Amino acid sequence: MVASSITGAFLSTFINFAKGNSPVEDDKHDENCDHLITSNDPNHPANHICELCRKFYALGWVTGTGGGASIRRDSQIFFAPSGVQKEMLQPSDMFVLEYPSKKYIRKPPALKPSQCTPLFMAAFEKREAACCIHTHSQWAVLVTLLVEREKGNEGCFEISNIEQIKGIPRGKGKGYLGYFDTLKVPIIENTAQEEDLTESLEAAMDKYPDTYAVLVRRHGIYVWGDTVAKAKTQCESLDYIFQLAVEMHKMGLPWV
Repeated sequence: MVASSITGAFLSTFINFAKGNSPVEDDKHDENCDHLITSNDPNHPANHICELCRKFYALGWVTGTGGGASIRRDSQIFFAPSGVQKEMLQPSDMFVLEYPSKKYIRKPPALKPSQCTPLFMAAFEKREAACCIHTHSQWAVLVTLLVEREKGNEGCFEISNIEQIKGIPRGKGKGYLGYFDTLKVPIIENTAQEEDLTESLEAAMDKYPDTYAVLVRRHGIYVWGDTVAKAKTQCESLDYIFQLAVEMHKMGLPWV
């Protein structure tokens, strides 16, 4: 019986890791560990995520508890929880994951980890990002529908000759796009459960190795950056571009 229990526990852990991005529960750690999220520094991840989400809520990006953000600092990754109104987040609401073990070292009582967690982890692991942001921007949703109508479900969003494109990197270590370059943002299909997007998100990242964002049709967008400031800047630039693209389409103006 003991041997069977040990074998079962081992298999459970192995399966979690085999899936790639699934964090592992660790009962050895105190679920509170408040020292991990207590700081007077506004740039501490626990404070910074709360501030970002308040700003994003004001922009209409994270209404109805949707969307979120995650920040990696050294060997710790901070996540906002699921089902909490983003404009009311507090540092005490944060989950903290140890990396690369993928074990939770802080789990706030009565809250659940975000369903976005495995998608955030894809950005941290495949792109070595410092921050990943997920929004439900209406402009992001609309451009996915326009691309589908014009190009089919295999098309990606493309636009050129727009000044704000210069706020988007060409790729890691490659500088930024220029005015005459064409910005391309891949689009993946939505799923009933958020975590089920992970495989298609990773496939899009592999197909477009220089992208810093992936659109999700009828859903929103994931954006990541090499720093928190860059992730925020890129998210803002992309949303501006998407809104402009929708207005251009209304006027019959081409994107490329």
